Amino acid sequence: MEKKRFDFICIGAGPAGLTAAQYAARSGLRTLAIDESVPGGQALNIHALENYPGLFPSANGFTFIENMKKQALSFGATIVQASVSSVDKVNGLFVARTLDVTYESPALLLATGASPKKLCVSGEREFLGRGVSYCATCDGPFFRNKSIVVVGGGDSACVEALYLATLSDRITLVHRKGQLRAQKSLSERLGKNPRIAVRFNTVVSEIRGASTVHSVMFKNTLTGAETEYPADAVFIFVGMLPRTELFQILQTDSDGYLVTNENMETNIGGLYAAGDVRSKSLRQIVTACADGAIAAHQVLSYVRLLNHEVYA
Repeated sequence: MEKKRFDFICIGAGPAGLTAAQYAARSGLRTLAIDESVPGGQALNIHALENYPGLFPSANGFTFIENMKKQALSFGATIVQASVSSVDKVNGLFVARTLDVTYESPALLLATGASPKKLCVSGEREFLGRGVSYCATCDGPFFRNKSIVVVGGGDSACVEALYLATLSDRITLVHRKGQLRAQKSLSERLGKNPRIAVRFNTVVSEIRGASTVHSVMFKNTLTGAETEYPADAVFIFVGMLPRTELFQILQTDSDGYLVTNENMETNIGGLYAAGDVRSKSLRQIVTACADGAIAAHQVLSYVRLLNHEVYA
């Protein structure tokens, strides 16, 4: 198996990983960002990024990530698409293994992000890709002028419902609580949109169909009453699960997110975490980028110390 050596490896090439790669490469570190998919992560699904400071008017997630990628490459970072099967620390070096290449470095960043939570109801898995989706910008256009159910009450659910409302005037958002968890501005915009109906104290208990989705079962969380509602698609935004499978020995919080200090350091020397995989109070692109920048700054100091580089 081919072996390649870097000063710094970022596993994950979303906003956190790309920022870290950019900062580290610009500082002169031989830097690798590796991701099992194309760079961008969840950010690629954003229809309009309107709350990133200085980015005005808004841009879509794809354009934003493409610019981040170009920046990182311009400073000398290497970006590879491959799946990392395992990571170990051997003789002071982190060893990240893929199918064809083993990558080594003294410092490593976990920026693996998070994946969508599932409802775990009948029909969800069966109709995935046939009416069930976790990405409105990816699959919304397939359901133009159709009946669409959006599940969730946070920022993501509201943002995606507002986007879907540009495609159809039959959007129904259901939330298990009596009020939305989203930011006030988003909640107000959603409430004023005549193309969106909101059902509070409601969950989806079943997704029904034949070859594709044709209805969902709504259950009232207060009364227990169930009703069948015709729908062509169900878009689910009920939270995220951190992707920590590569490092299950690391300290996590009660929700499974990796615990670091303010310098993005984990309890293993040379190992850092940034972005949505990390335990913190706010998960936004701007905070992911901040995490990545801080991690890269700390890595530079760490690698210089290992190399016995002294600066007057």
